[in-house]
Amino acid sequence: MKEILEKFKGLKVLVVGDVMIDAYYFGKVDRISPEAPVPVVAVEKKENRLGGAANVAMNLVALGAKPIICSVVGEDNDGKDLIMLFEKAGISTQGIVRSKDRITTVKTRIISQQTQMLRIDSETTKSISEVESFSLIEKIYQLLIDADVLVFEDYDKGVLTSDNIRQITEKAKASGVPVVVDPKKRNFNAYHGADLFKPNLKELKEGMKIELDDSDQKAFELAVVKLMDDMHIKNIMVTMSEKGVMISDGKSFEYIPAHLRKIADVSGAGDTVISVACLCMALGLTNNQIATLSNLAGGLVCEEVGVVPIDKNKFLEEVKGLSLT
Repeated sequence: MKEILEKFKGLKVLVVGDVMIDAYYFGKVDRISPEAPVPVVAVEKKENRLGGAANVAMNLVALGAKPIICSVVGEDNDGKDLIMLFEKAGISTQGIVRSKDRITTVKTRIISQQTQMLRIDSETTKSISEVESFSLIEKIYQLLIDADVLVFEDYDKGVLTSDNIRQITEKAKASGVPVVVDPKKRNFNAYHGADLFKPNLKELKEGMKIELDDSDQKAFELAVVKLMDDMHIKNIMVTMSEKGVMISDGKSFEYIPAHLRKIADVSGAGDTVISVACLCMALGLTNNQIATLSNLAGGLVCEEVGVVPIDKNKFLEEVKGLSLT
């Protein structure tokens, strides 16, 4: 098992999708404003962190891989700050397109006494323009030459469109680069031909516009096969929270139960799951290996508070006792 994780080192991963700054204002409240009945937060600390698809890249760095972020951000001060955060984290920005016509997504959280009091989103969710999309595709085509795997990390902020998804996927497949997808609602049905498609159970139901009784395994598996047939997906992995994960090639179904853990925060678990899964795909591992390792990694980060990348040393310790097929 340790040998598999060591092979993650140096793998080149194109992370394509929506990136953002997660900004935090930490402070104390000891009075109510005289201007309105609202608390006054005396700010003690400000912090900017990488968010969205960038959290997948952070996990990849933690696992020893070499992510290249591919996205469109604003030609604004926030975009400049985002580029600096990437560089500080050791993440390549070769695939970043700067746009004068788009603002950089920033999610600002006001926190006092460990409680989030307010969130302010500065963003546009409209699809990128044809010119921006062309520039992004052009960069990705060049970067695919040396890539080991490509992962679409969709946050419905407009960077990914049905058209550029199709073009990028076709080029990746022609280049022999596996395509892994973490979908959202808007483009759910656009990822035709993906090698691994990873929705959670809620996204699966919303994307297929179906109602499923969670206890009806037969109906669930029939829905999965239909989705795979309709979109020509090779493999699908559905994350099911405390029930673990299911992975399938359309013929067999494997259910990997969740590990019993003291859950502190589920934020960012999906990003960790897709990070491990895409590296496993790059190595050509079996579905059982992909699901088992990804499931374990996602559970580990749930023990931490906040969105944090996986701790590789803890991961190494936990995989020692695993049995993979």
